[in-house]
Amino acid sequence: MSPEQTPPSTGRPDPEQPRPTGRLYGVGLGPGDPELLTLRAARLIGAADVVAYHSARHGRSIARGIAEPYLTGGQIEEKLVYPITVETTDHPGGYRGALEEFYEQAAARLAAHLDAGRDVVVLAEGDPFFYGSYQHMHKRLAHRYPTEVVPGVTSISAAAARLGEPLVEAEEVLTVIPGTLPEEELTARLAATDSAVVMKLGRTFPTVRRALERAGRLAEARYVERATMPGERTAPLAEVDPAEVPYFSVAVLPSRVARAAAESAGQSAGQSAGQADSEPVREPGEGAVTVVGLGPAGPLWLTPEARGALAAADDLVGYTTYLDRVPVRPGQLRHGSDNKVEAERAEFALDLARRGRRVAVVSSGDPGVFAMATAVLEAACADPYREVPVRVVPGMTAAHAAASRAGAPLGHDYAVVSLSDRLKPWSVVAERLRAAAAADLVLALYNPGSRSRTTQVGLTRDLLLEHRAPDTPVVLARDVGGPTERVRTVRLAELDPAEVDMRTILLIGSSQTQAVERGDGTEVVWTPRRYPER
Repeated sequence: MSPEQTPPSTGRPDPEQPRPTGRLYGVGLGPGDPELLTLRAARLIGAADVVAYHSARHGRSIARGIAEPYLTGGQIEEKLVYPITVETTDHPGGYRGALEEFYEQAAARLAAHLDAGRDVVVLAEGDPFFYGSYQHMHKRLAHRYPTEVVPGVTSISAAAARLGEPLVEAEEVLTVIPGTLPEEELTARLAATDSAVVMKLGRTFPTVRRALERAGRLAEARYVERATMPGERTAPLAEVDPAEVPYFSVAVLPSRVARAAAESAGQSAGQSAGQADSEPVREPGEGAVTVVGLGPAGPLWLTPEARGALAAADDLVGYTTYLDRVPVRPGQLRHGSDNKVEAERAEFALDLARRGRRVAVVSSGDPGVFAMATAVLEAACADPYREVPVRVVPGMTAAHAAASRAGAPLGHDYAVVSLSDRLKPWSVVAERLRAAAAADLVLALYNPGSRSRTTQVGLTRDLLLEHRAPDTPVVLARDVGGPTERVRTVRLAELDPAEVDMRTILLIGSSQTQAVERGDGTEVVWTPRRYPER
């Protein structure tokens, strides 16, 4: 049939053609001030057929209040009223079940408009994809209808602007945390990060405050309530009354780099001649030493508490090789030294603390295992350092790291011995090895050899062969977690001293330790937890 022969329209829809649907828009409204909407958000709100927004049962909607200047009065308004606002309900599915049912019903209401060809704008405070209620509609509808999400200014950005303090600078990390997390989790995350924003305060505020205090960061914390809205308030978080904290408030830990720069500027303005420009103003009694375990290698082995202690320090003190594993932070001073001056290093750190500095002494592995904690505490228990606060932050030990790579060789009783005879005579080392071997303990041997100590591994092998079978598994673990990591298992009689250096740790099995080849060809070493009766 030619175009001239096309039959006239009957006015009825063609059942062969799909009916056009409306478009779904998730529109970010920004933090509260209507003037902080984007131009696109304002235009879409004004052009929408349907404007939907969430509200509590009282019917008032903050989202609608923000968008009101852009409503035309001729639009259909869909008020999505939450059935519950607290976790108390008689719904058979509990709180989650009640909300899931509500979201399904709300999505069905919006779908009816979209199926009728109407464009639907769902309003969202802040940004739709940032803790926004719109996300629940998006999950249920976006795969069925044409959808666009319009970003908005977040409450985080608004809070920083109102405080007038940068959130992050240079290589700093910003962590966004819901205040509904358990206190232990909050504490760990706050201790580990550079900067943070804690959302969803209100009833969670007392828990968040305790977590900040436990993480040692309460003094830094700022409080922002209703940023850019009527009734806006900012204050040091430590001064806020928990009874007066609404849901629309956040806790902020601003940039440490910016804070260090501000402290430095304050010091420069009032310092006397000869003082370092980078030293912050602080009373002598406020100084302290924290001995920090870095774990056996890089950042994956660092605990959240250790990260926080390193970030909070004015000065880092340690063996240069270990200091190189700590990221450089603006305003933080680093004091590296040789590995053989532990006592001098400890006294230097304590002297800095007496002058009001917050000092982190870094140590590989765990600082209390053949490391710097002993040297610092020994000096701190004598004059003139008795009053200097000292704290030890643990780290993953080299023995445990090596054991995890091999399997579970430390699964039963074990002894830890340093083979170094630099601080104790070899006769004492040999006596302890014999005692541990006679007791049939697994052995974790630290400091097995160096350029100046080449005989200890051979002597240890021969001594242990008096008590252990020649095929006893021995794990040789070098640079665990590092770029040149190598972990392998040999038999005690085959242990070659030439293959062992200062960066190697040895794990020598007991009479019960097994070395078994598994189906994939790898050999695992493990010591049973049950010991046979004699």
